[in-house]
Amino acid sequence: MKGDYQDLVDEISALLGAPATLENRDFRLIAFGAHDSDDDLAMDPVRTRSILTRQSTAAVRSWFEGFGIARATGPVRIPAAPDAGVFRGRICLPVRYRGIVQGYVWLLDQEPGTPGPDPAALSAAMEVAQRIGVLLAEEAKAGADLSREFQAVLTAGRGWQQDMAVAALRAALGPAGDGLHVAVCVAPWPGEAPASVPGAAAVCVVPRRAGGAGEPGDAPGTGGAGGLALAVLLRLRSTDALAPALTAVARLLPRPPEPATAGAGSSAGGAGPQKRAAARTSAGATALAASAGGQTGPVPARSAAARSATTGPAPAAPGTSGAPAGALPAGPHRMTAGVADPVRGLADLPTAWEQAVAAARAAVADPRLGPVAQWSRIGPYRLLASLGADPVDDPAARPLLAPAHRELARTAEVFLDCAGQAGRAAAALGIHRQTLYYRLGRVEQLTGLDLDSGEDRLLLHMALKASRLV
Repeated sequence: MKGDYQDLVDEISALLGAPATLENRDFRLIAFGAHDSDDDLAMDPVRTRSILTRQSTAAVRSWFEGFGIARATGPVRIPAAPDAGVFRGRICLPVRYRGIVQGYVWLLDQEPGTPGPDPAALSAAMEVAQRIGVLLAEEAKAGADLSREFQAVLTAGRGWQQDMAVAALRAALGPAGDGLHVAVCVAPWPGEAPASVPGAAAVCVVPRRAGGAGEPGDAPGTGGAGGLALAVLLRLRSTDALAPALTAVARLLPRPPEPATAGAGSSAGGAGPQKRAAARTSAGATALAASAGGQTGPVPARSAAARSATTGPAPAAPGTSGAPAGALPAGPHRMTAGVADPVRGLADLPTAWEQAVAAARAAVADPRLGPVAQWSRIGPYRLLASLGADPVDDPAARPLLAPAHRELARTAEVFLDCAGQAGRAAAALGIHRQTLYYRLGRVEQLTGLDLDSGEDRLLLHMALKASRLV
């Protein structure tokens, strides 16, 4: 579908002799034409931001909608406004289907004093825009219409019921059902599914289980702490198209509020001073960086005695002492998203959904993984999230997990994250090495475990990690 949009945008660009940009009705980028001009003014901050971040801000949206584009049935010319970051005027072609606006095609207008596009060319471009409107409407309708079939796949028990649900979804998708897809879990979700998600084959809302083992009647494989989860089945043209899919997922998460300043110049769309625009980072951008940046989770453990004082000082390890700047706050109720490995066809969709749920839970457990986490990059949580009933309630670890011993538990987890290297752990915790040894001794007293034993360290490390899962 993405290729269809790109072809149509290129057709409009050729008709009007100007680079075109297609956005949906929420001002999120779908496709854009090539720009080969040497004129820096043509790439004003608003257009640059839209292409780079694939979306416009609420302030930019409000400013453009003030020209009546949401009600227009024909081209709308919008003058330049340098103070708002719009250095060149725009021509907006509303994209409609059966009278309902589906999106907008944007073109850079000619310089003031020069004739605009030929009316015949504009008329032809509007016909292309109508074809785009049909595609956008069909895509939104298809995703909504398949919510029941998609939900049935995710909630059916294993065996013949699940096989029948998968067959029904495949029949509804037609030939597209044999293509490449990726399952996404967004949780907790506050209510109904969105009307449409760009690039989605199907969208639905499913219940989440109340605990690791769930309660009777809970949907299998939905994990979490109760409530609802949003399930999205995204189409992929190839495995290389996963990055745009992650961007689409990031847009489903809430963004931090932007500083309120006057006019379109307040937007992060470049409509204000470039320095201020560059300083703002949305949760979606943070999510994409965390997901695609190669973060693979905690440092693997290595056999080293707890009281081995031979390890020299080392830079602080990425322990559990905090999340990076810009990450969403930790906690069981923050919204996160999990992305499964891509699958071809639908036979492995139930497994992919379990991966997506596990990744979303891991993103809550460890903020360094999220807020958008890929299953392939969540490290030990790939195993921990799939364990059976009450995996954290181990009698040895239970005393350490009491609220009164939270600092001791954190010390033990950072020590184990640092592969048992005392120097690294002390540096990561910001404490003296002797203080670390004292705390580790207290951990052994509480748990009855021997931190010189590899098996005891593995048990404790698993229990500490699993205790974060909700």
